[in-house]
Amino acid sequence: MKSLLIAVLIVASVSNADPLLAQRGGRGGPTGPRIEPENLDFELGVAEIPDRVMFDKLSYQGPDVGRDAYLGNLQFVKFVIDKVDPDNQKVYFMNTANYRGHPPWMNLVGINSRERGAITYLPHLANPSGGIGLYIIDFQPNDSYAFEDIKRIQDLLIAKMPLLNGQVAFHPMEGNLAQYTKDRSKYEAAEVAVYLDTDLYGDIAYLPLNSADAFGLLQVLDEGARPSPRDIVICKTLPNELPRVAGVITEARQTPLSHVNLRAIQDKIPNAFVRNASSNPEISPLIGKLVCYQVTPRGFRIREATMEEVETHFAAIRPSQNQTPARDLAVKDVRPLSQIKFADSKAFGVKTSNLATLRTLGFPAKTVPDGHGVPFFFYDEFMKHNGFYEAVDSMLADPGFRADRDKQQEMLAGLQAKICAGEMPEWMMEALAKVQASFLEKTHIRCRSSTNNEDLPGFSGAGLYDSYTHGPDEGHLSVTVRQVFASLWNFRAFEEREFYRIDHKATAMGVLLHPNFSGELANGVAVTDDILYQTANNNYLNVQVGEDLVTNPGENSSPEETLLGWWERDGHEIVRRSTQTEQGKPVLSDAHLAELRSHLASVHARFRELYGLDENARFAMEIEFKIAKDGKLAIKQARPWVY
Repeated sequence: MKSLLIAVLIVASVSNADPLLAQRGGRGGPTGPRIEPENLDFELGVAEIPDRVMFDKLSYQGPDVGRDAYLGNLQFVKFVIDKVDPDNQKVYFMNTANYRGHPPWMNLVGINSRERGAITYLPHLANPSGGIGLYIIDFQPNDSYAFEDIKRIQDLLIAKMPLLNGQVAFHPMEGNLAQYTKDRSKYEAAEVAVYLDTDLYGDIAYLPLNSADAFGLLQVLDEGARPSPRDIVICKTLPNELPRVAGVITEARQTPLSHVNLRAIQDKIPNAFVRNASSNPEISPLIGKLVCYQVTPRGFRIREATMEEVETHFAAIRPSQNQTPARDLAVKDVRPLSQIKFADSKAFGVKTSNLATLRTLGFPAKTVPDGHGVPFFFYDEFMKHNGFYEAVDSMLADPGFRADRDKQQEMLAGLQAKICAGEMPEWMMEALAKVQASFLEKTHIRCRSSTNNEDLPGFSGAGLYDSYTHGPDEGHLSVTVRQVFASLWNFRAFEEREFYRIDHKATAMGVLLHPNFSGELANGVAVTDDILYQTANNNYLNVQVGEDLVTNPGENSSPEETLLGWWERDGHEIVRRSTQTEQGKPVLSDAHLAELRSHLASVHARFRELYGLDENARFAMEIEFKIAKDGKLAIKQARPWVY
């Protein structure tokens, strides 16, 4: 994991530049006449970088960095300080999109100097002025410069690239660390900012969780507010539930596995953490106005928009055709997981069929809970038995329901109350009583939603529906099963289906039943790919102590972030410590990490095969896991990650 360095902070993008250009000019002394920086053709470089637009035009970001591996997939512009006249030192900014190597480029320009380096942009980090986006200056790994040289070079660069002022830091690499340590007091006295590799994850001020564009009304999400699908919301904390919105900005740092981000990914809306967003000078003047909001790996963009732009945007992103989810009503009995196959998802829901599949991977006993699946047939018969489909037709036909979101929420809540109080046919009561009796006495039974409208390859449905635990003193299991049935009609799920034009009556609820986990030592989510920092050959983990869910953390709770290598030789790296452990103690032991690595490999390989994807297809699996109170690893869910 030592090769991680700062490159993990930026999503890679491949340049179209010809890598052979970096080799033009050969080696040795200058091969051409000297060209003054102000006389450079743009194809070679420039004498000044007046703004960000020019920096972007000159920069390179991608894998073709030759021996400068530390610059891989980072956005950078190389420079040369020519000191042929000590009293009039010249700055050359290379067109790094065309030329990556200093020596051949210097040959072409006809100069010879040892002061050469790179200016790299790290969009996620805070800068010395407190804003978002940090530029760092570094040299070759073995170069060493005293403070006086660094200060002189930085001043020269700021004079020719004014946007560096207040946004730049010196990045000492291996060869310069000893000299920097010796000169540290000078840097502090002169207030010259320094960025160390140990600062990699420390002062993140911007984190793009889902890159996308959106239009809508920019609003601060106050407590108790209910935003509309056309609102772009600024959240001061992470909300536990969030209905469909047009875009999300949070002032609390997220992880990609939060329900907020999972919803953003499935809805294809922009989502980013922006420190102090509501007071950010680019954002705050636009609150209460229509805006265009873009999230990119290199930063966010926001501007005022017109109503015409908003209307055009929403007309383009909503499906034009109605959609009907598949449901198989031919399976009419509750089945143990041992009798449910991967292909049975159309009858039981993906959550149930995937858990049943996990039980076939040869994991140690109790790693995957045993249980039963209640098929869609039960929900459909229950709805018909009580005439609830007719009630749905009446509700959907009500003009007030369509026109007023408050009325809509009120009528949906009324339907849910009727479903919770509905009568079950006697045969259904007997079937549920039988499965309830199959659990050990005094078992708390977890009743989990498993619909035909979630956990799909292109649609996760995370957080749309509700699961409940049936206690041993709550009587017949049907009480809690009806609650799960009713959650199909909660406001956030209805609004999501409505936007995607999904047939509400064709959506069906199955129920996954298994013993409830309680008193767990830790819970977590893992993805078999690094979907945040974009490093290669790593699993991405979020883990938290106890029952504080990583997908919906408390206001002051941050999970542990870990990059777990696919292979044992790659080890692991803790990116961010949990806020709930003492003195930075890791949540997971080395033994748990080793077991998790092995299980993740098995899950990834088996489900890739089941989904019929070859090795070149982009694919990852997401699992939810726990460390049970007996210290054993347990896996409770698996679904394909939605990129």
